[in-house]
Amino acid sequence: MLALMPGSFFAAAAQTITLDYHFNREIRKNSDGGDVRFHYMWEDTTNTGFSIWGRSFTRSGARLRSLDEAPTLRNLKGTDIYIIVDPDTRKESANPNFIEQKDITQIGQYVKNGGVLVMMANDSANVELPHFNKLAALFGMHFNNDLHNHVVDDAHFNDGALLVKGDPLFKTAGKIFLKDICTIDISVPAKAVLSDKGSVIIATAKYGKGTVFAVGDPWLYNEYVNGRLPAGYENDKAANDIAQWLLKQIPAKRK
Repeated sequence: MLALMPGSFFAAAAQTITLDYHFNREIRKNSDGGDVRFHYMWEDTTNTGFSIWGRSFTRSGARLRSLDEAPTLRNLKGTDIYIIVDPDTRKESANPNFIEQKDITQIGQYVKNGGVLVMMANDSANVELPHFNKLAALFGMHFNNDLHNHVVDDAHFNDGALLVKGDPLFKTAGKIFLKDICTIDISVPAKAVLSDKGSVIIATAKYGKGTVFAVGDPWLYNEYVNGRLPAGYENDKAANDIAQWLLKQIPAKRK
């Protein structure tokens, strides 16, 4: 089911940003012992949510939606940017929804028609890479089973530092924090847009009329954009920079 987030900007011409709630569907117990959804959700305002990044889109007039069903051309109709974050492993879900060939076919056609797809992986201990990589392969990408910028604890923040000033993705951020990343191997049509020590951290691809953006970590969730990082890190600015870049990739006819 496609759901409009409460408080989202709504207008006929608004760009629509849809966040997947199907492949990532983590459950935890609340204080009453009941099951509740959490992790990488627009409406989650705690450290595990995407509420702050969501505001980076709505400030530009976009509206937020979520999709808790398998993606199809029908239920992605009207979606300008579709975001898949950290698909569940069997460790995270008793019955995970893996990305299957039918999903790849639908998502591939969505991008080919002009959609913008965002793929956010994670380190291999916390993301289901085999099926995610079948989708990534369609666009010349492969998330590696590695651990780049490993940070042991808060006393070693500098191990997760990346200088991005002048990078085409980042118009305002100069230094970001991105830890425990899986790197990306690329082939045509993918291109590296952010690399570190010879490894690709962020890649993009043009596919048909659309665009794919891939990164090896879901690093824009609230915990790392809410001001808790040491002075000098600008993940909050980076969240806005990437939102603006993604919105600019929407073909003119869809805007």
